[in-house]
Amino acid sequence: MQVPPQANTNPNAKSNPRILILGAGVAGITAARTLYRNGHHNFLVIEARDEIGGRLRSHTFGNGTTIELGANWVQGTQVGDGPSNPIWDLARKHNARTVFNDYSSITTYDGSGLVNYTNVVDDAADNLDKISRLAGKRVADNLVDLNAREGYSLVGAKPQSSHDKVAEYFNFDWEYGDTPSATSLAAAGLVRVSQGTFSDEARLSIDQRGFKVIITAEAKEFLRPSQLLLSSTVRTIGYARSGVRVTLANGTLIFGDYVLCTFSLGVLQNDDVRFEPELPDWKMEAIQSVTMTTYTKVFLQFSRKFCWDFMPTRKEDAILHGAASPSTHRIFLLTLDSPKGQYSERIEALPDQQVQSEVMGVLHSMFPKTDIPPPSDFFFPRWHSDPLYRGSYSNWPASFTREHHDNLRASIGCGKRKRLWFAGEATSLRYFGTFSFLMLSVIY
Repeated sequence: MQVPPQANTNPNAKSNPRILILGAGVAGITAARTLYRNGHHNFLVIEARDEIGGRLRSHTFGNGTTIELGANWVQGTQVGDGPSNPIWDLARKHNARTVFNDYSSITTYDGSGLVNYTNVVDDAADNLDKISRLAGKRVADNLVDLNAREGYSLVGAKPQSSHDKVAEYFNFDWEYGDTPSATSLAAAGLVRVSQGTFSDEARLSIDQRGFKVIITAEAKEFLRPSQLLLSSTVRTIGYARSGVRVTLANGTLIFGDYVLCTFSLGVLQNDDVRFEPELPDWKMEAIQSVTMTTYTKVFLQFSRKFCWDFMPTRKEDAILHGAASPSTHRIFLLTLDSPKGQYSERIEALPDQQVQSEVMGVLHSMFPKTDIPPPSDFFFPRWHSDPLYRGSYSNWPASFTREHHDNLRASIGCGKRKRLWFAGEATSLRYFGTFSFLMLSVIY
């Protein structure tokens, strides 16, 4: 799609501006839908991958089973006639198959084997509620932000035993994408309040079309082929008084009147895309002030069931395995055999075979008397090292301020017009992304 330079000036820009939407994830497709519903059809969605969906990505194992590499849950649905989660609305509209997932229904292990410390896990959940309330009060009183570790100390929660630390890891690190010491107390409170807006129910997608169906099916209702450009990696974004210019990796130039950038925060932080002129200092400071965390799922497929029958009950949704040291393995293991940051970066640097070997070592330690067969299939995504993502979700450190967030969201003007706009999960005040943990999923 080579567009001549003279197309940089659109004589009908005021009545029919051309809008370039960069990224075909949830933010990009939702933006396109909003424009369409408001009568603006002169837009082009540009996506580097060969399909839309962004971090809604799936993979198919050899037996035909579809697994979710990225987003997997609807976090909160609806309480009575209250507000409904928009993601839940899309899941119901497009008949995405989901099942109830009870995070509190777990079996606990440590380095010595099966040990019941679910009461400690429950206490850790109570402590998280306490620091969330503390965060809300401090924000209301306009007090300086702290990190969540300091918040825990203020409510008297100081984990000492290995079970205490694993329970805190499950309740905090697993949810927020980083350690309490690296996470803003105010942001932790914001996430808890946001999640409580809808309901506490979590629905796990098991739809064999992939969870991305909620976006792909939605896009089919309004998006024309001429409005979508796939397999097109953006290299530079130029913006000036007369309009905007996007340069693709193959040298193609695409001109417009406005550009909406929905790229992952990690992409912006790693200079994978150049801006011409360079972004102002206040914008760069905001971009670099947020932490990009990584959420890794490791999938193993086995030819037969081997361990769940040895559990005291088979009602639990998942297993929490906590090693004595955080430098070893803490795993939230989710079994998919029914219808129902830091560690990530380390394993991404390892070859697949070594990761598989380490995971199998954990399983053997959990079930020492069980004959565990070698996996028939194995897969995990490398979100941190993928140049189209550079991580999974954003998280606020304690040094991140509301002013930083305002600047992260802010558009950039050229003269009287704001030509360059930003969107995506990191720019949301209440629903910015979370979660960074090593999750092991086992399917048969």
